[in-house]
Amino acid sequence: MRTVLVVANETLGGRSLIEAVRKRAEAGDVRFVLCVPQTRPRQGLVIYDDAVFDAAQARVDLALGFVHTEGLTAIGEVGDPDPYTATIDAVHEHRPDEIIVSTYPETRSGWQRRDLIERLRHATGLPVEHVVADPDTEGLPFHVTLAVANRTASGDELFEALKARAESETDRRERLFVVVVPQEGGDGSAVRRARTRLKLVLDRLDAAKLLAAGTIGDPDPYTATMNALQYFRVDDIVISTLAETKSGWMRSDLIERVRRASNKPVEHVIHRDVETASA
Repeated sequence: MRTVLVVANETLGGRSLIEAVRKRAEAGDVRFVLCVPQTRPRQGLVIYDDAVFDAAQARVDLALGFVHTEGLTAIGEVGDPDPYTATIDAVHEHRPDEIIVSTYPETRSGWQRRDLIERLRHATGLPVEHVVADPDTEGLPFHVTLAVANRTASGDELFEALKARAESETDRRERLFVVVVPQEGGDGSAVRRARTRLKLVLDRLDAAKLLAAGTIGDPDPYTATMNALQYFRVDDIVISTLAETKSGWMRSDLIERVRRASNKPVEHVIHRDVETASA
C-alpha cells in the first residue's frame, strides 16, 4: 500500500486539495496521512497552548471524518507550528511515498515565502506536489456551522438547533459542525471543565450521527469566536447563552459584535434550564 502524506493548514478542505486526494485514491491501494501544523491565533493577549492544539486537532478530526465518508483510508495528526519541521517529523514517522502540500496562492502564502516546497524536495528526496487552494474565494465542498457555548453546551436547545441545520434541505452539501467552548479562566481546572463540556456535546452529536469536532477556546467568548473564524471557514454561527438576565455574554453584546465582525448569519439560542449566573 502506498502512503501519501498530505500537509495543509488553513487551506484544508480546498477543492484542489480534495481533487488531488481523489486522484490518488482512484489508483487504489493507498492510504493518506494528514498532517496539520498548529497555527497561533491573531486574537487575544494570552496564547493558550491547549486551545491552539485543540483547533488543529479539530481540523484533523473534521478532515478525517469527511475523507472517511468518501471511503478512503486515512489517519491524521497535529504537527509542529513550523510546517517544515511538522512535515519532516511526519516523514520520519510514516515513511510516505510522496507528499502533497497545500498552500494559499503565492501572494498570501507564508509557506511559499519560506520556500517550503523546494526545501522539502531537497531534504526528503520524495516527490512533492504543490497544490494551491483558496477556500475564501472557491468555497468548500461542505457546509460548516460554528457553535459557541460554555455552560449551555450540552443543553437541548443547542442540540436541537444544530440538528435542525443538519436536516435542512436548503444546502445540499455535507454539513460539518465545529464546537468551541471558551475556558472560564486560564487555570487547569478551567481547562478540565471546558474539556468536559466539549466532550458532552460532541458525544451527543456523534450519537446523532452528526459530523462534528471541537476545541476549547480563549476565556473571552468574542476572542474565542474570532480565533475560530481564523482556524475554520464557516458558513454560519450558532451562539448559545443563558437568558438575558443571567448571561454575561449577552450583557457584553456578544451576539451583535460577532455579527458585525464576521459578516456571517448568527443564530442566538437561549438556554432556559440552568440556574447559574454565567453563559
